[in-house]
Amino acid sequence: MSDDSAELFCPLEFRYGRREVRDLFSRAARLGRALRVEAALAATEAELGMIPRDAGGSIGRAATVEHVSVEQVDALEKVTHHDVMAMTRALADASGPAGRWVHFGATSADITDTALALELKECVSILRRDLTELARVLAELARTHRATAEIGRTHGQHGIPISFGYKMAVGAAEVLRQRQRLDELLPRLAVGKMAGAVGTSAGFGNHAVEVENGVMHRLGLSADEAPTQLVGRDRVAEFTNWMALTATTAERLATEIRNLQRTEIAEVAEPFDEQGQVGSSTMAQKRNPIVTENVTSLARLVRALAGPPMENMIQWHERDLANSANERIVLPHAIVLTDDILVKLTAVFQGLRVDATRMREEVGRSGGAAMSESLMLALTSKGMARAEAHEVLRTLTRDPGAPPPIIDRAVADPRVRALLTEPEIRSCLDPARYVASAAAKTDRVLARLAPDLAS
Repeated sequence: MSDDSAELFCPLEFRYGRREVRDLFSRAARLGRALRVEAALAATEAELGMIPRDAGGSIGRAATVEHVSVEQVDALEKVTHHDVMAMTRALADASGPAGRWVHFGATSADITDTALALELKECVSILRRDLTELARVLAELARTHRATAEIGRTHGQHGIPISFGYKMAVGAAEVLRQRQRLDELLPRLAVGKMAGAVGTSAGFGNHAVEVENGVMHRLGLSADEAPTQLVGRDRVAEFTNWMALTATTAERLATEIRNLQRTEIAEVAEPFDEQGQVGSSTMAQKRNPIVTENVTSLARLVRALAGPPMENMIQWHERDLANSANERIVLPHAIVLTDDILVKLTAVFQGLRVDATRMREEVGRSGGAAMSESLMLALTSKGMARAEAHEVLRTLTRDPGAPPPIIDRAVADPRVRALLTEPEIRSCLDPARYVASAAAKTDRVLARLAPDLAS
């Protein structure tokens, strides 16, 4: 943090996000990528004989932030009022006599959009790693708690028993689906252009195809097959919508932890540093789920940031500048925050406190009512109409917390006893049967996910 950190105003600069991700969007990093594109263009044109071979080498050696600084570009932009023109002039000055060949045949968007593709490709690599780590942590919890009995809830009410491990396996599968979506969109995202003004490649003449292919090959990118003066903004919109979708997965998982940490449930808890962490400035007993609340808050912002890129798909004719300013804000913020969300959530699950005893107690609190489905199915299999069996269990489970327990009500009910023995009734109302099923399904899910978790 610099000495003037007190003057920073954007929370991304001092509160949210990791340094390694923020650094991807530093002015020097962005200038460096643009210079790489200019160097690749010069090298390709030299190879094709479009410019002198030694000019390609001179431009390539000069195309670094050590030779072309942010300060130089800033000074020139004050004169040109054009950022790319300022950069190309600075690069031309640094290239000596070869400077006359800088940016030969290109237009500004060739450089900026191709540099953006390099940036986004780097970001995808980080986000993919984040997703893999989160999925692995969830899978490990699933293995550990494959048979840890927990009440399943629908509409906020007791449903039937589940295992906490199965809940974690569901989360791991969803996270890996988001990673699969990222892998699928990467080829559509890592796309640049070297097609000149309005995208027709006229400025490169007969070498147009070779120039574009050569530049993209050098940079490890693909070329937009049909650009205007811009790379199609549907690509960026897809990525920001993917981040919105992924942030929503993160919020779903965070919301589950927030709810399960409620005092009246208290089945899990975020890590809490008892040595010094404070939950409230006045209520000293508080142990708040602040990280998952933070994830929730930031996820809502990431979703909101997906809107402008949708608007940016609409350009006046072959291009306008309506996308430019907001992309400079939206993309760094959305990417830094998505990474921040995933890293924080991974830390929560790595240190999650799971109270298996509390979970078992909650399953038992229903007095057997949570197993009514099992008894209904047993009655149906013994000859009772399913609708009738449902009504029997509906009436037996009224006021489940009141005495006698559901199991005693069922044993005493002549309609039930006419078809089932007491041991059969008690077996039906034993939560262990459902938890065993949940554990077996957890194993099957983890087996299917194993190849993806290893990659």
